[in-house]
Amino acid sequence: MADKKKIVMNWASACGGCDVSLLDIEEKIFSVLDIADILYWPVAMDFKRQDVLTLGPGSIDIGLFNGAVRTSEQLEDALMLRERCKVLIAYGACACFGGIPGLANVSDRAGIFEVAYHETPSTVNPEGVNPQTVCRVPEGEVTLPEFFDTVYALNQVVRVDYYLPGCPPTEERILDAVNIIAAYAHSGELPPPGTVIASQKALCDECSRVSTRTGARIARINRPHEIIADPGLCFLEQGVLCMGPFTRGGCGGTCISANMPCRGCFGPTEKMLDPGAEALSAFGSIVGPGGEDALTIPEMKAAVNSIKDPVGTFYRFTLPTAIINRTLKDGRNKVKK
Repeated sequence: MADKKKIVMNWASACGGCDVSLLDIEEKIFSVLDIADILYWPVAMDFKRQDVLTLGPGSIDIGLFNGAVRTSEQLEDALMLRERCKVLIAYGACACFGGIPGLANVSDRAGIFEVAYHETPSTVNPEGVNPQTVCRVPEGEVTLPEFFDTVYALNQVVRVDYYLPGCPPTEERILDAVNIIAAYAHSGELPPPGTVIASQKALCDECSRVSTRTGARIARINRPHEIIADPGLCFLEQGVLCMGPFTRGGCGGTCISANMPCRGCFGPTEKMLDPGAEALSAFGSIVGPGGEDALTIPEMKAAVNSIKDPVGTFYRFTLPTAIINRTLKDGRNKVKK
C-alpha cells in the first residue's frame, strides 16, 4: 500500500503553459491522484494561499514551482514552499533558469516601467503614474507586490531538489516525474539531490539530422522565417542557428520535428557552465565566408553582427543563470537586486 503523498503546485512569473502541460498527460493525471493528494493548485482548484500558510514546516511532501521569481509575492511563495515542502521541484524553464521572463534582465524596473507605462503607443497616462506598492483609495489601502529589478531562477532564492526543464516540460518528462513521485510513495526512494529530469546528452546527440552536419562554415545566417529549411538537413548546414549542440536533450526534438531549430529551453548539459557563452563562441568562429585568417577585422565584426538579437538567440531561456546576467546602464549602473 503506497504512502499517499501531499503535493502542491505554484505558479510564479510564467505564461501558464507549465500548468497546462500537466493536462497534456491526459487521463494519466488520474494516476497522480492514486498516489498523492493535491493540497494547492490555484490555477485548477479553489485553494487559497492561506491554506498553505496554515501548514507546518515539512508538512508537504512535494512542491512543484513553475515560473521565475519577479516580485516580492513570488519570493514569499518560494520561501513558503521551501519551508513546507520536503522536496521542491523547479518545474519548467522559467523556474529552472529564469526562462523568457529572465530576458527582462537586459533592463531594470525603471526601464521596464518607462516602456510599459509611458512609451507604448497604447498607453494613456497623462499624469505619468507608475505602479506603487501601496496606494490609498476611498475604500482603503490597496497593496501590490514589489516589482524587482532582477528576475531570478528558483535556485537563486531557495534551495531546489530537482529540475524538470522545458518550455513547457514534455509529456514524457512529466511522466518521469510522476514515476519518481510514485516510487517515493511506495518505497520512499528519491533520485540524488540536484537531479535534472531529462537526458544526460545534448539534444544534438539525439537529433537525426546530426549525421548531415559537416562542420562547414556558415556563409550566411538565415533566420527561420527567411527560408524553408530542408527537414532532413542539419540547421547549421543551412545557416540557421540552432542551440541543439549546447542544450540538454530529452525533449523528443519537438521543435526539430516541426522544422524549427532548438532554442534551448532544456538548458545546459551537466558539464556546460554557460550555454549562451559556448554558443556565442562557437558560432562566432564559424560564421562568415572563408576562415578567420582570411577575414579582416571589419569583415569578422560584420559576420558576427549579422546575428540578430544575440541575447534572445543565445540566452532565450537562461539569461538569469548566465555568467553575465545583468546589463549595467550609463548613469544607472547601481542595479538593485
